[in-house]
Amino acid sequence: MSRGLQPEGEAVRNAVRWIAAQRKEHPEERLPELLEEAGLRFDLTPIEQEALRAILTPAPTGA
Repeated sequence: MSRGLQPEGEAVRNAVRWIAAQRKEHPEERLPELLEEAGLRFDLTPIEQEALRAILTPAPTGA
């Protein structure tokens, strides 16, 4: 069952909010570095880090 765009887990939700704020304040920051820092800052498990990456990485478009 899908829960829409709401990520599971408080740590992941906090990380999404933190990254969104960082990208707004510092648009020059690259997403991979922000994902890594968020993983450390919010003590994300490897599964949570992958979920965070999937949420924030744009889906590839067809050619």
